Amino acid sequence: MIKIDEKAPEFCLPNQDDIEICSRDLKGKWIVLYFYPRDNTPGCTTEACEFTEAAPDFSDLDAIILGVSADSTKKHRNFIEKKELGITLLSDEDTKMMQEYGVWQLKKNYGKEYMGIVRTTFIINPQGVVKAVFEKVRVKEHVAKVQAELENLKA
Repeated sequence: MIKIDEKAPEFCLPNQDDIEICSRDLKGKWIVLYFYPRDNTPGCTTEACEFTEAAPDFSDLDAIILGVSADSTKKHRNFIEKKELGITLLSDEDTKMMQEYGVWQLKKNYGKEYMGIVRTTFIINPQGVVKAVFEKVRVKEHVAKVQAELENLKA
């Protein structure tokens, strides 16, 4: 897992509209990069809706919110339309970016082991350095904690 004060790995991934979003194009902005397991599941829906609700506050802090999962761009588009989301979702179907960030990990559920996404959020500064890491995120009140941390980092 990427640690605080490490350079964030570069990325280029398609968004819900099949437009490539690259970290190099976001230099000079704060990035809230959150990894989540799957579109249209209860926890992921709550997290995406809360980030959407808080998007104007993050925008006021000169931050962009990017959600990343292994879902296809088509699934992201459907998720955004169904839940009226106002954030950008990136598709990492081959899990390359998730592996680089260390969030693609061995998980256990009902005695079964499998590789999956550990819900994690990173705050990356305008120079591309990780300034906060939220691991094994609990969705409840998470967005407020991320926003408070971003405000602290900018103070």
